[in-house]
Amino acid sequence: MDGRRILMLIGEYSEEYEIFVFQQAMEAVGHVVDIICPETVSGTRVTTSVHDFGPGIMTWSEHKGHGIEVTVDFDKCSTDDYDAVYIAGGRGPEYIRTYARVREIVREFYQAGKPVFSICHGLQVLIAVPEVIAGKRVSGLFTVEPEVALTEATYVKIGPKDALRDGNLVTAEGWTALASFIRECLAVLGTEIKHHPVER
Repeated sequence: MDGRRILMLIGEYSEEYEIFVFQQAMEAVGHVVDIICPETVSGTRVTTSVHDFGPGIMTWSEHKGHGIEVTVDFDKCSTDDYDAVYIAGGRGPEYIRTYARVREIVREFYQAGKPVFSICHGLQVLIAVPEVIAGKRVSGLFTVEPEVALTEATYVKIGPKDALRDGNLVTAEGWTALASFIRECLAVLGTEIKHHPVER
């Protein structure tokens, strides 16, 4: 199978793990991942964030992460060039969903019947394009559940290490689920990984 081309939507302070781990896992098996962010051009470095949970914290803590380089000019991006779209979580989705072009991009993938992947707060972008999740079972960070209740989708609590697939839509609660999430995304993309015995 030829590698697929995946478009990743991020914003400033999108979750670092959900960017780098997803990108490198997909590229490790032969797919291509391009990254875009509103109001940026190819080569722009965007600041990421690292979120964590722990005792005594009711929500999460946030720390500045590494910079990630955008690979495509936002204003020149065409969804026709890609086979799937992925929305990383973190703080980015809260503001990038206000851009009409971000909503159009997601809508174009949906209307073309192409896979849509979203993790953590990435669900906020899908909520802003409600037809994409109408009638679907979705997951994301617990703080997004009340917003899902305003749509025709059903929020499902799947736990911190699982992913949820409904047709060609894959969602998960956060970066702790990246292994399951990536596995489901690869299945939707038609990627089969075979293990062969290693001679010693």
